[in-house]
Amino acid sequence: MRVIVKNSVILLFLSLIVACKSSDTYKNTLADGELLIAAQLQLTDVIIHDIFSPPVASRIYAYSSIAAFEVAALADPSYQSFGGQLRGFELTGYDVPAEVDFSLAALAAYYKVSTALIFSEDMMDTHRDGVFATLRKQGMPKKLFENSVALGHAVADHVIAYSKTDNYHESRSFEKYSISNDPHSWQPTPPHYMEGIEPHWNKIRTLVIEKPDQFISEPATPFSTEPGTQFYEEAMEVFTVTQSMTQEQKDIAYFWDCNPYKVNIKGHVMFAEKKITPGGHWMGIASIASKTAGQDWKGMAETLAYTSIALFDAFIACWDEKYRSVLIRPETYINKYIDEDWLPLLQTPPFPEYTSGHSVASNAAAEALTKLFGEPFHFVDSTEVAYGLPIREFDSFRHAADEAAISRLYGGIHYMPAIVHGSTKGKKLGEYIKNQVETRSGLAENVEVVGK
Repeated sequence: MRVIVKNSVILLFLSLIVACKSSDTYKNTLADGELLIAAQLQLTDVIIHDIFSPPVASRIYAYSSIAAFEVAALADPSYQSFGGQLRGFELTGYDVPAEVDFSLAALAAYYKVSTALIFSEDMMDTHRDGVFATLRKQGMPKKLFENSVALGHAVADHVIAYSKTDNYHESRSFEKYSISNDPHSWQPTPPHYMEGIEPHWNKIRTLVIEKPDQFISEPATPFSTEPGTQFYEEAMEVFTVTQSMTQEQKDIAYFWDCNPYKVNIKGHVMFAEKKITPGGHWMGIASIASKTAGQDWKGMAETLAYTSIALFDAFIACWDEKYRSVLIRPETYINKYIDEDWLPLLQTPPFPEYTSGHSVASNAAAEALTKLFGEPFHFVDSTEVAYGLPIREFDSFRHAADEAAISRLYGGIHYMPAIVHGSTKGKKLGEYIKNQVETRSGLAENVEVVGK
């Protein structure tokens, strides 16, 4: 089964539905997860537009998705609230009207939380207003609409209040990363030599793991510039692999690039290129998996929330290691000690090398999705189609995570230890979250294959 999710297609679908005269049309529109997919895709567009870093993007996705899921837990007793399961997130009571549509409430909660966490609020507001107007035109009663939105906003307010206690706002005023002159230390890389991104991200409150270094990685290979030493050979591996790659390896690198800071320089002109974050890519995969499995809106909310929670903690754990080891990037090392003219296939992102963010986040997300959908699970990843890249197909989420991890070697972004140990960290973190957080009673891994 091939599922290609694209915002323009969804909005066209909604506009066609408006032509339907039945007063119950809105019920069908709200029944599945299409509207949550549309909201999530719009949020991704805004995150790209506002150029949020991968860690910050994971925070936006997580709180927005948690809000939508909390409504699902109100709607269906088989779903279990995150209250008491996430660190510092308390159960609370809500005044639930007798006349309410929970699916609209979930959507309203998602829009309100996401809008509170971005810069370009008007982009989300315009999208929300268009969707809400469609539902009203399809015959949704005014009282039902208002009650549902009010409930969604009440849930959103609780989640927004929770988000304000995670130390994010305080961290905006923390000191910037100070560049070290130590030979092994990370240095800003071309072409724009940006300062280190989010050096204090390990001070953000985690959602599930007990502390950022709970799954601390082995130390990076001891630095050396001497030929024949382990570190030198790891750099040579990056250099050698990128010199003779197959087209398939290049395709894999480009597909998983996900660098929101990529810039192009032509003459004296510098301009940014539209890129999704690694977390955004996996949230896209989560939507595709849910749609492939034929989930309703509650299942979609569960899938987005579970995946985003894994991503949130993964970036905290990964950034904790990055700014502990502050290891030099292959581009800097190779240019200085091996070949001054060498360029990586991909543009190096602006933060230290060890461990690989793609490896940690992808494996954490893959473990979360495997718990929900089992293994094998065949899906078509169309996430990058909107950004000019083709689809890729995978037989499991772990298969996709393995490819995302090795793509960083092909791109010239990481040495192999960052990939290997990053993958281990992500798997351990994902496994821990699977054991600590339950969204449904009796939810088991390795369920019957769906979507194949």
